[in-house]
Amino acid sequence: MCIRDRGGGGRVGSNAAFALQCAGIIAEIQILDANTDLAEGEALDLLHGTSSVADQKIYSGDYNRARDSDIFIITAGLRRKPDESRLDLINRNVSLFSQILVDIRQTDIKEEAIVFIVSNPVDVLTHLAATSLSLPWKQVFGLGTMLDTARFRSLIAEELQLAPTQVKALILGEHGDSMVPIWSTATVNGMPMVGLTGYDANFQRKIFEKTQGSGAEVIRRKGGAGWAVGLTIAEVIHAIALDRRQLLPVSSMQQGVYGLKNVCLSVPTIIGRIGVIDQVELDLWPKEKQGIQNSSNALKKVLADVAVK
Repeated sequence: MCIRDRGGGGRVGSNAAFALQCAGIIAEIQILDANTDLAEGEALDLLHGTSSVADQKIYSGDYNRARDSDIFIITAGLRRKPDESRLDLINRNVSLFSQILVDIRQTDIKEEAIVFIVSNPVDVLTHLAATSLSLPWKQVFGLGTMLDTARFRSLIAEELQLAPTQVKALILGEHGDSMVPIWSTATVNGMPMVGLTGYDANFQRKIFEKTQGSGAEVIRRKGGAGWAVGLTIAEVIHAIALDRRQLLPVSSMQQGVYGLKNVCLSVPTIIGRIGVIDQVELDLWPKEKQGIQNSSNALKKVLADVAVK
């Protein structure tokens, strides 16, 4: 497995590598970075922990060495500059990301390799990768609203004083301003949340607002997300490696569910060894379906505005 990290961003790739190392499921992890000393240092630091965790190969390298990787994880991204518009940041990240795709195209990767996008804006960059790489669309997908969903569940559990692992609720659509909370299917240990003390419309509004602001709060307090996103990356990678056929809110090229096509965003998606096994159209409330449509329209507008070629 190859992790292409940074390019001016944070420690997302290293946090993901640590989460994957601790689980002991992935046999080999290679870290690539524009800063080779940093990549070598991160790999060495992780390698020093292998005797305490699992028998793994962890090292830094290059695309030629990574050509036989089963999974490529792209986490590289640039941070927003003061007074920089969102569109300008998107264009700078598209430029960086496009060069990474050139490097991958010039590498003789395996036909069955999976390319997993974490870099933001993840839906736009997943679309760029899916339309630029000569791989089946099912093998190219992004983290989507996995992190939003993890935050959503943890905040629900905290507010209702429940076990976080028993809370199942989804955020779908764009990983961004138009994300959609899916309350219609939210459960605790398989049972609907309706009827729980404190669960009402005001609770739903409060939790979703906190979810929307969680990323900005983490950035304000510590400079950027790391551990939670690392764990959500690991959840997706484990679903692939163990062929778990897990239903996850990842971003992929839409094939018709909810009437969506030619756009990458998050819908309920079954993930296994081949990548995307299926996109599932769950029965949602009308306002939730409309919200996903709104996400699609918003993303198509961004795709029309940015330099995606």
